[in-house]
Amino acid sequence: MKKFISACVIAFAVVSSLCSQTILTASSFFKSVSENYSTIKDYEADVDIKASKTTMAGHVSYKSPNLLRIDFTNPEEQVICFNGDLLTIYLPGSAAILNQTVDNSNNSGANLATAQGLALLSRYYSPAYETGQEPVPLDEDSDEMVVNLILRRRNMSEAFTTIKLSVLPTTMLIRRIEATTPQGETFSFDFKNYVLNNGISDQRFIYDPPTSANNYNNFLFSE
Repeated sequence: MKKFISACVIAFAVVSSLCSQTILTASSFFKSVSENYSTIKDYEADVDIKASKTTMAGHVSYKSPNLLRIDFTNPEEQVICFNGDLLTIYLPGSAAILNQTVDNSNNSGANLATAQGLALLSRYYSPAYETGQEPVPLDEDSDEMVVNLILRRRNMSEAFTTIKLSVLPTTMLIRRIEATTPQGETFSFDFKNYVLNNGISDQRFIYDPPTSANNYNNFLFSE
């Protein structure tokens, strides 16, 4: 009987050890996503954006460490471009060009989907699994499987109360970001058709807007 009990104890210990090796905490999973993004030199992807009742779509180009451009198909011809120093937004419907000089020491605007940006989220938000570490469908009728992380703000000063990251477990790339404000408004970003490390030229981030549009400089600080 003692031998039988000893064998059961050993077997239980082995099984417990094997199970513990497969458990990945939400913090560890989030760190793995950040580490994966640190290996990405550049990427392109299609992006769909939803904010309240507004929907937008376009193609995003990013190059490490801080170059970003979005060419929109909805609204057609709208462009957002950041060249590391200057943020330019072209609004064709208003025939307006918004320019904003950005301090190069603060690149948060261009770091949303980078290792640096994820590191900032880790500093100001606490990650947890939404339901667990096992992949679930992206949407109710979707064939895409993702791991959902819920990031909750550590203090009241952050703009979003929660940020939900839907991560593709096979590539460790962010498929969807859903950020919710204290007022309950949600901003959603869907990334599809990634192309990684394709050697994007810096020329891609030089944007010449139409000369017929009106220029508004340093619009973020205008009275």
